[in-house]
Amino acid sequence: MLAVIAIVAVRGSLHADQMRSVANPDRITIYTRTILFEWLSFGLVLVGVWLRRSSLSSVVGDRWSSARQFLRDVGIALAFLIVTIAVLSIFGPHGHDADSSVQFLLPHGGREAALWVLLSITAGICEEVVYRGYLQKQFTALTRSSAAGIIFSALIFGAAHSYQGFAKASQIALLGAMGGLLAYWCRTVRPGMIAHALQDVLGGFFKH
Repeated sequence: MLAVIAIVAVRGSLHADQMRSVANPDRITIYTRTILFEWLSFGLVLVGVWLRRSSLSSVVGDRWSSARQFLRDVGIALAFLIVTIAVLSIFGPHGHDADSSVQFLLPHGGREAALWVLLSITAGICEEVVYRGYLQKQFTALTRSSAAGIIFSALIFGAAHSYQGFAKASQIALLGAMGGLLAYWCRTVRPGMIAHALQDVLGGFFKH
């Protein structure tokens, strides 16, 4: 999993510089390839889990058994989303350089907007499973430290988004650490999935 993330991160960084220099990059292809990679990463985690004769709940958390549990996780996700937006407004990068680093990725037009929403939902599900559900638990087991598990998985999460520039990658690593704390506290990645997807959707239409 780490090898795949590293290869894709390097490739993404090389291609991002080219995309920024193009007046109108092919965002449809970028979105489609990213969605495919996200689900392939999710599948790779599943294969590893099944080979160890475990279940998806070991990396996601227990299923919702009632509407009350679902609504609770939605409420936690919304509260977490508000907190992350507030934190990033204080500590996140600001100014033209921060905006231009990801401007080429943002959707233009209805078709791109619809695909962006699908990409955001995909990222919310797959990245939370990969980074908070799987890698965080693996690093926790290897280091025998929950704090180390959260930190290492957050750093890798940030490094995987290095194509957005150092400032944005640092911001994403901070989000990863906050998401790691949420997953550790809730013992499930479901609230993080919801918050992650919502934040990515908003990020495509509003600057923050």
